[in-house]
Amino acid sequence: GPIPFPAALAMVLSCLLSGAHSQTPGAVQESPVPLGELGQEQPHGPVQVVSNASGAAGSRPSEPPLLPVCARPADIRHAFKYINTIVSCTIFVVGIIGNSTLLRIIYKNKCMRNGPNVLIASLALGDLLYILIALPINVYKLLAKDWPFGVQICKLVPFIQKASVGITVLSLCALSIDRYRAVASWSRIQGIGIPMWKAVEVLLIWAVAIVLAVPEAIAFDMVELSYWEQHLWVCMLASEQKSRFMRFYRDVKDWWLFGFYFCLPLVCTGIFYTLMSCEMLSKRNGMRIALNDHMKRRREVAKTVFCLVVIFALCWLPLHLSRILKKTIYDQTDPNRCELLSFLLVMDYFGINMASLNSCINPVALYFVSRKFKNCFQSCLCCWCQRPALSITPTDEKGSVGKWKATGQELGLDRSSSRLSNKYSSS
Repeated sequence: GPIPFPAALAMVLSCLLSGAHSQTPGAVQESPVPLGELGQEQPHGPVQVVSNASGAAGSRPSEPPLLPVCARPADIRHAFKYINTIVSCTIFVVGIIGNSTLLRIIYKNKCMRNGPNVLIASLALGDLLYILIALPINVYKLLAKDWPFGVQICKLVPFIQKASVGITVLSLCALSIDRYRAVASWSRIQGIGIPMWKAVEVLLIWAVAIVLAVPEAIAFDMVELSYWEQHLWVCMLASEQKSRFMRFYRDVKDWWLFGFYFCLPLVCTGIFYTLMSCEMLSKRNGMRIALNDHMKRRREVAKTVFCLVVIFALCWLPLHLSRILKKTIYDQTDPNRCELLSFLLVMDYFGINMASLNSCINPVALYFVSRKFKNCFQSCLCCWCQRPALSITPTDEKGSVGKWKATGQELGLDRSSSRLSNKYSSS
């Protein structure tokens, strides 16, 4: 017989509901991660997390309500992409040359092997690792849509990034403490060579930085996204974490990075440089440290360390400011959120460039601030144009002194060469 209207209506509704359930599986959920975390640029629309590459275990979470579609798309202009790529390539070249030269200077010259310089070498080595591995990946994530490098590289890149920043932060703190100890014990003459306790300190810095970077390797994963009817695999901080600690780390990550990786070196430098200034003012009259050449050299090193800390603060402030703004004022339920997201996305990549700039600018700062490093940089970078042999220019008719030309290894002349110089001078 004919089907009653209520029964037919119930059958139609059940078919529609079953069809909708088959098109939207329970594992698919709206991603709360903004476009800036995806490291790619597209018109902002519904982003759905389909699955993780590692396969998160546990019960299926409840689906959050769908977010409203943006009134306007969020995107990055292609001109910014090209400018970002050019800047990143410049940072890559300058960073490789500068940090490699700095490491060569400290390794080759015995007079440069001391406590502060071994910390500077540790800082340069961490920057070199960041430039070689993390910087090219950041450029690729801006230009490309998909992640083709696999889960291992996805976990390795953020691990190296955080380890490098941790080495920089802890090295700056150790340099500030070392400068205070050097001024406080003004009568202690520092010899050539690396003390054993300083080598242990560097190893401890690297160990702590590596341990603190382990959560990044655990938290990041390859995530399959359904984005404007496209299925993409991206490397990002996974929204689903297995352990309670990793869920806590995911929620407080931005504040933890701001507190430890940014505020700690500034607070440490402020405290110990204030103590160092008080120590120098209290001993100015009794010890006449202003006239002491040894203390002048130590104050020059202290000025160099302070310059490195200021450069670190200026380079990392935009990135941390972008992340804090995204954490505090970004509202996922606002239909006009994509206008703010476009600004935060550009600011985020600008901050990444500034943070990358910190990895290449330290050798440049040492060149302009420290006279000793400036002389070493000039001799190291220009050694290809110097002749290996020792040559003496003849005296002119007025009997002026002959000039010596030698390489950096031949500048340490012995007594016989000194007597030879006196002979030519007397003639």
